[in-house]
This record gives sequence, C-alpha cells and structure tokens, in this order.
Amino acid sequence: MDVVMVFLALLAGLAVGAQSAINGALGHKTGTVEATFVSLSTGTLLLAVITVFFGRGDLGAVMDAPKWQLSAVFLAILFVSLMVYCVRRIGVIATSILTISGQMLSGLVIDHFGWFGSARIPLDIKRLIAIVFIALALYFIYRSNRRTTQTRR
Repeated sequence: MDVVMVFLALLAGLAVGAQSAINGALGHKTGTVEATFVSLSTGTLLLAVITVFFGRGDLGAVMDAPKWQLSAVFLAILFVSLMVYCVRRIGVIATSILTISGQMLSGLVIDHFGWFGSARIPLDIKRLIAIVFIALALYFIYRSNRRTTQTRR
C-alpha cells in the first residue's frame, strides 16, 4: 500500500473523529437536523468556492451520471445526522467504532460481489478475523463506557 494513501486515509479518519465530536456538540445546542443542515450547507458552500478556483473535472457530467449514483447525497445526510445523534448519546469512540464496523461490513459485501464498480475481492479468513477484532474493540469500549457512566451516577 502506498504510504501517502495510508497517511491520507488516516487523516480522513482523524477528520471524521473531530467532525463527529464537533457536530455532536453543535447538535446538543441546536438539534440533530439543524446541526446536520449547518454542517452540510457550510461544506457545500466551501466546496463550491474550491470547485470554482481549483476544480479540474467536468461538473456538468453529473447530468449524464446514472441517477442511482446521485443517491450518495442522501447517504451523506444520513451519515452526518446519525453521527450527530449518536455521539451525544454514546460518545465519539463508540460511535466511531460502530461506524467503522458498518463501513467494514458494507465494504466486505461490496468488495466480495464487486458492486458499484468496485474490484471483486473475495471474503477470506483474514478479513473475517479483522471483523472479529473490531467486534472485540467495540465490546471493550462499550464495557468501558458503561462502567464510566455508572461511576458518574
């Protein structure tokens, strides 16, 4: 794996963790739907400016894209909304581990069947072991969260 790609993916994960905590705090102040709206609309405005000055692709090609590919916008809204909602209730780390678990499970299925133009990568024992370790991490984090919550009462 390319070192730059590992670094960039790690940076993306760090950004999601910070974004989750910040959006959770904003959601506590404003509400889940409102925080999602602020997050996505502000991001849209920023991306519009970046696209105008730095875009190199063909934004008009979106009109020729298959309509199912545009469904990703609804998934983005769902993702941010659920992150805002869950972080406030179960914390950043539990929400992040659950999110990563969901991403891994969907990624395993998508890769296995080669859906959405993905390379076909069959499910093997190494991938199953990775899922088991994620489940164990989630279990230990959940237990730690419960213990901390009970101590505070």
